[in-house]
Amino acid sequence: MAIIENGELVEVHFEFPNRRPLVGNIYKGKVETVLPGMGAAFVQVGEKKPLFLAAHELHEGILKAKGFEPGRGIPPIQKLLKPGESVIVQVRREGVGEKNPQATTKLSLPGRYWVFLPTEDRVSISRRIEDRAVARRLRQIARELKPAGAGLIARTAALHASRDDLDRDFNYLLGLWKGVQELAAESSPPKLLYSPPDLARSIVRDRFLEDVDSLIVDDETVYQEILDFLDYLHLGRLKGRVRLYRGTIPLFVRYGVEEELAQAMQRKIPLKGGGFITVDETEALTAIDVNTGSDVKHKNQASAILNTNLEAARLIPRILRLRKISGIIVVDFVDMANEKDREKVIATLKEELKKDRVPADFIGITKLGLVEITRKKEGESLSALLSELEES
Repeated sequence: MAIIENGELVEVHFEFPNRRPLVGNIYKGKVETVLPGMGAAFVQVGEKKPLFLAAHELHEGILKAKGFEPGRGIPPIQKLLKPGESVIVQVRREGVGEKNPQATTKLSLPGRYWVFLPTEDRVSISRRIEDRAVARRLRQIARELKPAGAGLIARTAALHASRDDLDRDFNYLLGLWKGVQELAAESSPPKLLYSPPDLARSIVRDRFLEDVDSLIVDDETVYQEILDFLDYLHLGRLKGRVRLYRGTIPLFVRYGVEEELAQAMQRKIPLKGGGFITVDETEALTAIDVNTGSDVKHKNQASAILNTNLEAARLIPRILRLRKISGIIVVDFVDMANEKDREKVIATLKEELKKDRVPADFIGITKLGLVEITRKKEGESLSALLSELEES
């Protein structure tokens, strides 16, 4: 699935027919090994590899059950978990290379308007909801709805949701959690207790918001499934925006997705004004270098450099989203002598980073004049996914 904003490709999502994703799955697992030196344990859940569970991923309820007071540091893992013990865990990150998938006991169940946190007592609002009055209203509703000891996060879609919609979504999630609890009570580990919806339904639930003009599908079966799912979500008002594509040219070719994706995956990516950026991904960090690409040693040199940096400041956040780049990103913009020009470039970069649904933040400028950005990790990078796609 591809997401296009203002005519530009910003995200691509894959689902492998022969490989079921693990992220989001909830299991009743059995502690296989406890590693005091690492402050972690391995939990067997019936998949190819056991899950890696770090001590800081244990929720406060586990600490209290073991006689420890939350908020006073994390006790030694061997005092919290024992081999053979049952524990309910959720996969928070796929395994990469030889690394095992990572687990947490801080469970989350996402809906259309809420994320339900059955093991964490807190209320939070999507950072994309900037209206303070709306945020206060949602916080109040969340406190009214959530059970004691549990939490709720208001998602971006909650911005324009009615109270009935918010109540309905919460009750659905609460019912889902009760089903997980009942299945866990009657099952022996390892047991899969919950699996998220498939890619099409997840994207419709999370991304098909009121500001989306159209959802174009080239498969009649998936098209009908989406219409049915919208009815299920009580979003019949959006069904008119779903279109079945019947063209002879492949859908991704018709809308330039393949061409834009191929260009975005290159090391050297051109800018419209004649400059370019280079992107080098490593395990430690991603380095992005901005270049003017041509001789700018003339009377408009400062203007040309500013335009190149502004273009790069608009492109780089889109490349981070599209390539699913995470961790530390270091950007070397072309040197600017004018302080106001530097401020303009940084302001543009910050504004574009806000469009990312994955937390991406401007950290600052290093002593060497490099711009540092961090982006939360959510799954593998696109280059890793495409490599797997080629191999499968």
